[in-house]
Amino acid sequence: MYETTFLRYVRLGGRCVSAHIIQRRNLSGADAINALRPFYFAVHPDFFGQHPREREVNENSLKRLNGYLENLQKPGVRSPKPANLTFYVRDTKEKADSNGSLPASGFRSVTFTLQSKDVLSTVLDVLRSCSLSVEHMHVLKAETGKNSTQQPGTAFYRPIKWDKTYYTFTGFRDPEQELEQARRVEPTLSLWLRNNEPEATKKQNASLPRREELKRLKRELIQKLGLLDIRWQRKWGVAHKCCQLQSLGRLSTQSPEALHILRGHIIVFTDQSGMNASGHVMLGTMDVHHQWTKLFERLPSYRSLFQHSDWLKERISHLLGGIQVIHIERMGPALPLEEHYSALNTFHKRLLPQRLSLHPRSMQGLTMTLENDRSTPCLHEMGHFIIPTMCDTLQLQNFLQSQAQEARRRMQRKDKLEAEEEDIISSCLQDLSLRSLSKEPSVSSSQMIPCCRRLMEERSPQMQGLHLYISHFYSVMHDGDLCIPWDWKG
Repeated sequence: MYETTFLRYVRLGGRCVSAHIIQRRNLSGADAINALRPFYFAVHPDFFGQHPREREVNENSLKRLNGYLENLQKPGVRSPKPANLTFYVRDTKEKADSNGSLPASGFRSVTFTLQSKDVLSTVLDVLRSCSLSVEHMHVLKAETGKNSTQQPGTAFYRPIKWDKTYYTFTGFRDPEQELEQARRVEPTLSLWLRNNEPEATKKQNASLPRREELKRLKRELIQKLGLLDIRWQRKWGVAHKCCQLQSLGRLSTQSPEALHILRGHIIVFTDQSGMNASGHVMLGTMDVHHQWTKLFERLPSYRSLFQHSDWLKERISHLLGGIQVIHIERMGPALPLEEHYSALNTFHKRLLPQRLSLHPRSMQGLTMTLENDRSTPCLHEMGHFIIPTMCDTLQLQNFLQSQAQEARRRMQRKDKLEAEEEDIISSCLQDLSLRSLSKEPSVSSSQMIPCCRRLMEERSPQMQGLHLYISHFYSVMHDGDLCIPWDWKG
């Protein structure tokens, strides 16, 4: 089961998980950010809350580093001038134990000069200057010199071995740990609980003050900024969520006028700043305050783009018999509004010249999503159509008409399953005396329902008072949440 699960997470498509990074002859901005994640983890200002001077130094240096990298990627722009940067770098416990020379503060000062002419060399210089591992970059560097015939933009994959703290901080899963789990014989639920419940209880008890602090910070920020909600794209630990809210709180105190524009919005902490396809404001957890402020200044433009996206959805619906274009949020990289708008615009332009013979209300009540990396339309098991952006219009019409009845049947089944799932989760919470019960988005209702039924039949007293998270593997999370596979063995 674990081997299947692991492969499920390593998607060799347009996206990839933390086990890999898309690497090209010339690193893109996104690739550079991924390659520099250990560096950002070591120097991010939010970790220097008790050291305001060092925090300010790192924030200013990050601004200059980001500007330097942006200039390197601009076509036709001359190489940027050398930049002298200073960072205060947090050291891991392992490093401190090995050399015994760490200052009592737990961080050290590093000064270096940026003068590389390309993004890859700059990334390597930054990592080396801060004494951070560049092991994951060696293969990439060799390829840039060796594969001179490779076409620009061609992607290939290389595994990266990150420090364990990286996975704790980012909320990504450690593929090495999952692979190790896949090699082991899966235990029964009762045996696993006996071995791991004490650790989960200890971690949960230790996290209780942080959980209360998180509730307070979230409640106060929603009220202060007039937000509809605050969410997280990944399952970060409670301490990191508190850190992100504290950072937003400091910015609201320092520049209250800049945050007035957030009123009425939903904020999502994720990997990049911007607006997602649902119209929610995304705050990149690796970004510093000035990048968030720049985003807030652009919000009126984002709102206009979001309104135009809604207009395109209405036009597409009119052309396709009343079908509704939707976007389904998933755990993982959020879909930026710009990409969503581009897909809608491209699809709408393909439909316009064609006069499809669909009755104006024949597809009413049905839904569809657009995907750039698909060549043929299909019907999802939950009843929504998945349509390629560059789909042949005649093929699309025939497919929609032939599958409309089946789509309605599947949507009815989905609604029934979701209602049943909601009821059984409520019963499971009460019967097992759980603090909370939630699931990973990739766990379907048809998987969650039998899982909960079996849990109520098992009635293990070792789960009482704990937070239970249904996924595809066993784990005790950092804050004591119990993570179990939906198809656990009895």
